[in-house]
Amino acid sequence: MSSILETAENLKRELEALDEKGLDLLFRNGRSHNGWQPHEVSGRLLRRLWELVRYAPTAVNGMPARLVFVTTPDGKKRLEPCLSPGNVEKVMSAPVTVIIGYDIAFWQHLPKLFPHADVREMFSENFEVAELTAFRNSSLQGAWLMLAARALGLDCGPMSGFDGERLDQAFFAGTTIRSNFLCNVGYGDPSKLYPRLPRLSFEEACAFA
Repeated sequence: MSSILETAENLKRELEALDEKGLDLLFRNGRSHNGWQPHEVSGRLLRRLWELVRYAPTAVNGMPARLVFVTTPDGKKRLEPCLSPGNVEKVMSAPVTVIIGYDIAFWQHLPKLFPHADVREMFSENFEVAELTAFRNSSLQGAWLMLAARALGLDCGPMSGFDGERLDQAFFAGTTIRSNFLCNVGYGDPSKLYPRLPRLSFEEACAFA
């Protein structure tokens, strides 16, 4: 443990915060892309992406997100009937569409992920708590995925326009996994971006207590 803390402290001394270019990449210039350049995203890069996503914080380190990287014509064919009409072209033209799902039975992995205490009954005995925890924390992991993708030079196009029951049947039948949202990943076409919409100010969205 001491070596891990020492490594973290050394890193913080070297890099106390991202510079303005890093903040631009992740936040200020990060956009939800609708069109895509015809560049492949390799399986190796997607594995690098997961290596970052897996460090997202989750309740009891439960890691409920389950990702499907849809990259093949067959996968696209299975996904297409599940999409809202306005999302079909976005998905069909994207090199990768990530299905961010969540496993309601995530708690089965807790002996490995949270070994210092057995808290499985918190979830195994209460389906509503398990489902809410899985949904909420997979959403957090999905947001982490978008930041990680941008950090690796990729662009993202998150979306929620799909038939969840149909998608679950197509990709997760016979499992305890349910769909949360979709996110296209690749190299965005800047010519197809819309003007950035307004954002709420601190005073409009935040408060001190």
